[in-house]
Amino acid sequence: MAKKPKIRAIAICLFRYKNRILVHEEMDTVKGSAFARPLGGGIDFGETSQDAIVREIREELGAELTDARLLGIVENIFELEGKPGHEIVFVYDGRFVDGSLYERESLDVVEGKRKFKAVWRSLEELRSAPPDWFRRSFGSCWMSQGLNRNPFPVNPLLAQRVI
Repeated sequence: MAKKPKIRAIAICLFRYKNRILVHEEMDTVKGSAFARPLGGGIDFGETSQDAIVREIREELGAELTDARLLGIVENIFELEGKPGHEIVFVYDGRFVDGSLYERESLDVVEGKRKFKAVWRSLEELRSAPPDWFRRSFGSCWMSQGLNRNPFPVNPLLAQRVI
């Protein structure tokens, strides 16, 4: 019998600087489409989402996070590489303790054995990208917080539910 898919709880951080957001970009090879996602990862059993985002940033970048503030919670139901996924995403705003990280064009990220780059993308670049998980999810998240910095127009047909 096939293993039943599970819902995954994750925490991500929207590092913002000069109208840019730090994301890593990937490709869904089955769909042939690119997507961008802020840094973060899974929440361990018994760990708070805030502790998880601090740990994930430390593990992935070797950097310290401060002023972590929960912006919202997004439910994300998706398909990636031909497989269904379901996440509850705790979205944080935060700052790097080391201010020099904001001046770098890209940051080296280590996730287990995987290594990749995180890059700063302007809100205009993200806004003009094809509809993807990042755009659908965070348009509604920004709106739910009443922030004036909403980077994406919210299309109700694309918006994910915000808990």
